[in-house]
Amino acid sequence: MTRNPTTTGQAPPPSSADDLLRRIAKLEKINAALMNRVERSLDQQANAYSMFQTAISLESQIRIRTEELKSALTNLEIANEELTSARDASERANSVKTRFFTAVSHDVLQPLHAAQLSLSALIEGSASEGQRRLAMQVDHALASIEELLRTMLDISKLEAGVIRPKIEPIALLPLFESLVVDMRPLVDAKRLRIKSRCANIAVLSDPLMLRRILQNLLANAHHYTREGGILLAARRHGDQVRMDVWDTGPGIPESERERIFEEFQRGSTSLDTHRGGFGLGLSIVTRMAQTLEHPIDMCSRTGHGTRFSILAPAIETTTALPDPPTFAQATGQTIGLAHTRVLVIDNDPRVVEAMVNLLSRWECEARTAHDLNDIDGLVADRSFRPQILLADFHLDFGTFGTQAIERVRAAFDPELPAIIITADRSDEILAAARELNCEILHKPIRPAELRALMQHMLN
Repeated sequence: MTRNPTTTGQAPPPSSADDLLRRIAKLEKINAALMNRVERSLDQQANAYSMFQTAISLESQIRIRTEELKSALTNLEIANEELTSARDASERANSVKTRFFTAVSHDVLQPLHAAQLSLSALIEGSASEGQRRLAMQVDHALASIEELLRTMLDISKLEAGVIRPKIEPIALLPLFESLVVDMRPLVDAKRLRIKSRCANIAVLSDPLMLRRILQNLLANAHHYTREGGILLAARRHGDQVRMDVWDTGPGIPESERERIFEEFQRGSTSLDTHRGGFGLGLSIVTRMAQTLEHPIDMCSRTGHGTRFSILAPAIETTTALPDPPTFAQATGQTIGLAHTRVLVIDNDPRVVEAMVNLLSRWECEARTAHDLNDIDGLVADRSFRPQILLADFHLDFGTFGTQAIERVRAAFDPELPAIIITADRSDEILAAARELNCEILHKPIRPAELRALMQHMLN
């Protein structure tokens, strides 16, 4: 009896060899695919681990770089604070230095002012030619001290940056004529010639600074010129005006031309190598020209002479220009001052005494006042009616000469002529004098300058 295999639970009969081979191949493919998947999975895990390690390494490096950057920024902040502190300290030092030089100059110019007033009276009253010559030598020495003090003050102000130019139209013709008049006594003493050549030209510049630049260039030309002369000229070049100072001196050697504008440099061709001086004139010229933004140029030929030039913006001469200083118009007057009633307002007894002696030489009738109380006494007395006032600006106890002038004018005459005498050249004082319609003379004053100005204001 035959049994059914499906019902008995026995395995089917074996397949053919081809079926087995196909099954084996299929299993091998499945195995290969599984192994490939496993390997890819392992590779991905390995890559992920590697990337994880790389990320950890990069994070560590970023942390280190961040700390380094923070440290660098901290150091930079510290350096900036130190630079700011150093800059502030430098500015304070410059400011202190400027105030120091201003105070010292004022304190030194005050007795120098008194000395020149007394010396002028001595020169006028000298009986013998020997005494007069000796007094003139002292006057020359005092003038040299004055120039050195003014130069030191100019340098300190330029370094501190406190000089701010006031640009305005300037007619060159009256400026050149005035400069030639100032230089002529020095030029005549050396038997040189000086002349100016200038058409109707005007420039935009600071009047005081431009004048000082040209004065220094003329003084430099005078110092180095043995024979011949000096020419001050101006010519328009497009929208600029070139102002030249020519001399017939020995010229500047090629080796010295680079450093001639530096401080404490004097040319080897100087006539008076034994004479005092610090070679600061051309340095002042350079610094003032830079402040004004006026280019400086120099041309020299050894054995023949030198030309210094400065360029300034041109302006049409049809523009209204300021009137020239009244003193320049008064220098030629010869009207005397005899019997003129002069009130001298000053708190320095030495200056008062010297001024009174000088005015006595001019046959003036002088009265003095040290402060506002003295003026009140003079007003109450009414026995003296002044015709002109000479007032120092800085009086005792914080009072000013302008206050004294106002009080005298209120009592006698609102239009009473007044001259403010001061060593302070600040803009505030100039403005105060202009507001009161007063003239200003800066200490130490030249007696001839004072006399000419008084004559002009009284006539």
